[in-house]
Parts: sequence; C-alpha cells; structure tokens
Amino acid sequence: MELTPYDELPVHQSPYPFSYVPVSDYSWDDGYWFGVFSPDDGVYLSTGMRINPNTDMVGGYALFIDHGRQFTLRFNRSWRRDYALRVGPYSVEVLEPLKRLRLRLDENDMGLSFDVEWQGACPAYLEPHHFATNRGRPTTDQSRYSQPGTAEGVIEFRGKRFDVRPGQWSAARDHSWGLYAERPPLAPDSALLPPPVREGPGRAMRLWCQFRTDRYSGFLVHHETAEGKPVASGDVFSGLFNGRIYEGWKGTAAVMAGLEREFAYRGDSRVLDSVDLDVTDTEGAPWRMRYDIAALPWVPYTLGYTAGSWKDGGTFNTFHGSEELAIEWDELDATEQPFHYTPYGFEPGEAKDDMGLGMDPEKPINGIEYMARFVMTDPEGTEHPGAAHVEHMVRGRYEPYGFE
Repeated sequence: MELTPYDELPVHQSPYPFSYVPVSDYSWDDGYWFGVFSPDDGVYLSTGMRINPNTDMVGGYALFIDHGRQFTLRFNRSWRRDYALRVGPYSVEVLEPLKRLRLRLDENDMGLSFDVEWQGACPAYLEPHHFATNRGRPTTDQSRYSQPGTAEGVIEFRGKRFDVRPGQWSAARDHSWGLYAERPPLAPDSALLPPPVREGPGRAMRLWCQFRTDRYSGFLVHHETAEGKPVASGDVFSGLFNGRIYEGWKGTAAVMAGLEREFAYRGDSRVLDSVDLDVTDTEGAPWRMRYDIAALPWVPYTLGYTAGSWKDGGTFNTFHGSEELAIEWDELDATEQPFHYTPYGFEPGEAKDDMGLGMDPEKPINGIEYMARFVMTDPEGTEHPGAAHVEHMVRGRYEPYGFE
C-alpha cells in the first residue's frame, strides 16, 4: 500500500489508503466520461479516463466526431507510478468540485488537441445505485452521477479550429465508480461457467438523457422490456424511470415521476431520429420535452472499454507493452448506419456482448450516443430551447416499434 495525494484529505471511507481497494475484482474501476458538442457544427468531442487499481492501470481516450467520421486516440500507463489525473498528453484538472473541470490534450500524432473548461449547468444528479447479480455473485455494484453543462475553450483538429463558447456549445458528463461490467479479456471464460441467470425480465430499450437550456437543465433515465413495459433492467444499466429538472444552480425545479414517450427512427433502422417525452412531476405538473437528433450517433466500441477496442485486442485496463505510456489512434467511418464492425483480434462472426451493448459482428450495428437540439415546454407553456446528449439503444426484440 502507498499513500497518494488524496490521502491528505480527511474523507477516507475505509481503513486503507486510496491506493488500495478492498476487493480484488478486475471489474472495479473509477472514472469520468465527458462530452462537449455543437449540434449546429455537427461536431462532438467525447473524452474520459478510468483508473483500475487491481490491474494498476489508468487509461483513457479522446474521440472526435466530425459529421459521422470518428477519430479515436487511446492511451494508458501504470497508475501507481503517478497518481495525477494525467496520461501522456491528456489531463483532467478539477477546478471546482462538481462544477468546473479543465480538459486538456496536447499535440499528438492523430492531430487532435484541446484546452476546454467543462462547466456544469446545474447540480450533479446522483443516479439510483446500480446493483446486479449473476447466480448470487454481484456483477455490478456501482454509483454514478450525471451532469449537463456547457464549455469554453478551443478544440483543434488537423488545421480546423473550433472556438468553444458557453451557451453556444453544450456539454454532458458522468462519473462512476465501483464494480462495473466484466470486460474481457479480464473476465472468466464463459465456457467454464454455467449459463448466466439474470435478475428480472431483462432490458430491451435504454434511454439516458442530459439536457440544458438557458433556464432549465437536468437528467432522466428509462428502461423497458421487449414488450415495452418499464423495468429496472437487472444488468449493468439498472434503474427504473427517474430524473430531475433543475433551474440552473437555484436548485430542484421538479422531480420526475411519470413518463409517456414516443420515438421516431430513420426508415426501418434502429437509428434514432427524434424523441418526444411527456413527463409528469411529483406535484402532477406536466413538462414536455422534444429531442431532434442533429447527427448520426457515434459508436462507443473504439473508446477502449471493450475487448478489441485496442489494436492488440485489449482494453484501456490491460497492459500494452509500456508502463510509462502506450498510445495509438484509428479512424472509423460511421457516415452510413447501420454498418458491420469487427473489433481488433476477432474474426468476423465472433459474437461479443460487453457492457450490455449487444454488439455482434455477424449483425450490423448503429451508434447509440447522440447529440440533439432540445426544446422543453414548462407547465406554464413557455418553450425553452437548448441542446441535449441522448444515449439510446434497442437490443433484440422490441415490440412497440416492431423490432425483432
């Protein structure tokens, strides 16, 4: 065990220093995801890092999406040699906890750099605790908070400069920690174990949204079964419908209690085109939300979470030949969706299902992360325009929209 800079603070939750977690599971990790985007420019920056104490690795990514083309820089190193929130050219600096952070990427071979201050638009929302088991063994035991925001700074990519201005650009983020999804190759061979037994009827649809307007901002999450019934899912993405609307930093404007939803898809695909939500709060007041998708969704498989997202077949939790810095990048053409995708190290037809995303190289996939133009109509009938991040996935059969 070693002391870390975080041990200076009187906030310990166990009788150990922060360099040690009292579980040996390789699925225990802690980290951030950030989004900075402009629906008008068709540009999205997705970036983050995660620390895995039990593999002694810290890894991350910077994904730049320009009108459907994805460019992903991935990096990792040994964690205990340097506890700073920094991996090679990438760093995260906490300027004001739960409000402002600085995201920075210095020059690199991919041609992407940025220096952006991420700014919360309202308080962070602590989602209900995520817990799931398989045959009595906890497979998810995790906390996550989510927060919409805006951003300020500069993004540069191969000669293009984007001036990120508050209000004109929107932002989103989450921070999660605990036992997360088992991520091959750091997971048991499923052939050596009995078939998994999941809790509950299972999830077919996931909707996870962060939205921001000049006056109101907030978060919601909703899951449904294949029959279109609300469900807590029983997998890594757990939780019944919940959410909150904030009036800036003044505090809670509404706690969500009821939901009616309508999706529109592009043609016969599962690519989302728009979302209409009628939300009822705990006081019975109605809030209407309209999400108009501004661009094709981006695909999270290149970030580093899943097996084969790194060129050697690993993830950002695995060792890539250097404890000091491993770094690589690639490009993915997602301008037409759905499309076929095969992770590094796999042959076409090898099925994989990491993080519950339902990826199978035998079948075409589409992205699940969207940026949207957003309009909220409050209970008085006033419209508030803004922007939103929408995560939406439909896996397998989903009867309300005829998906098999």
